[in-house]
Amino acid sequence: MQIAAQIVIGLVAFIHVYILWLEMFAWTTKAPQVFKTIPKDLFVPTKTLAANQGLYNGFLAAGLIWSLCINDHQWKMYVAIFFLCCVIIAGIYGAATASKKILYVQSIPALVALILLHL
Repeated sequence: MQIAAQIVIGLVAFIHVYILWLEMFAWTTKAPQVFKTIPKDLFVPTKTLAANQGLYNGFLAAGLIWSLCINDHQWKMYVAIFFLCCVIIAGIYGAATASKKILYVQSIPALVALILLHL
């Protein structure tokens, strides 16, 4: 099960690296195709805000990637649990305030990884 957990953690990290890229570097080009509920005229004026949000997603990805690189099993678990919980909480908040889709894209994969870690 630990290998499955590591794979899902890697997937969650990849999702957040993608979100970082989208929000920091492709907000006015590719993001309008992904975030269809946001009016197109708001992408240029919100570019700085999106980049800031993307940076936070990058921190989540960095923490998850860091957890994959730790050799000590107990420390690896604690770091992974912390960052997975951060992703779950951020996803729940995003689902409550922005779009229900965030729950499925961010929180559910992180919850699956968290469950796999404990099996």
